[in-house]
Amino acid sequence: MFRRALVVICLLLSAGPALAVPKWQRAPAPPPMPPADESGFAEVNGISMFYSLYGKGNGSPILLIHGGLSSGEVWSFEVPALSWDHEVIVADSRGQGRSTHGLARLTYHRMAEDYVALLARLQVDKVTLVGWSDGAIIGLDIAIHHPGLLARLFAQAPNATPDGLTSIPEIDPPPLSDSLSPDGDAPDPEEKAKLKERARERVFRRLWATEPNFSDADLARIRVPTEIVIGDHDPVIRPEHAAHIAAVIPGARLVVLKDVGHPAHSQDPQQYLRAIEDFMGG
Repeated sequence: MFRRALVVICLLLSAGPALAVPKWQRAPAPPPMPPADESGFAEVNGISMFYSLYGKGNGSPILLIHGGLSSGEVWSFEVPALSWDHEVIVADSRGQGRSTHGLARLTYHRMAEDYVALLARLQVDKVTLVGWSDGAIIGLDIAIHHPGLLARLFAQAPNATPDGLTSIPEIDPPPLSDSLSPDGDAPDPEEKAKLKERARERVFRRLWATEPNFSDADLARIRVPTEIVIGDHDPVIRPEHAAHIAAVIPGARLVVLKDVGHPAHSQDPQQYLRAIEDFMGG
């Protein structure tokens, strides 16, 4: 425990000095990830999925799933501390980070099945799943369809339907003129990169605007020990929606993290780790 506390303190110091800006409005840059015990690409469901293992053999496994349009690198505040006592599995979801997108349409269920296939490749029978935002939605999907894989589910800032968002994203297709330079020539490499990123963002906007669509009956099927976690200043998820998810899942508990917003894992890593450890200890 003492070594873990030192790790947490060092990580917090690396995030920089306290600012006058409220904690829930900060976006601390994550420190570099520690060296992995194992990393590589798993060929699953038509994609190459990048994964890393930390603390291999140290204890019961924890799977960390990041939010949308990010990557497993967001967990660099938590991995050093968690890997003292657990084997920590971190991966990049389909079409994000170093994982390829494949030809299939992006859906939460498809991403969930990618993680199920990854665990099978790694020969991991059961995990505690910690998911943030899109990762929490993926966790709910796995809890519904593959409950035997989960020892516990720590779902931070999920929504069960698009109505759970404070604002549903608009799907904004680009005008045809975006495919050409102002002078009518074919786009140069920089323009191509911008168009590619814009198309990628549009894929996720469509996902967020139309999914997930878990009914109360779907959520009521979850029998995995579950915590629905929300920051008290989360600007993305309606607090009453988070409370509803926790109320519908049998035995689930609602946990409100103090003075943090949507990226609570980076705004207050110490509080976040304490919540995970309390959940696992409980």
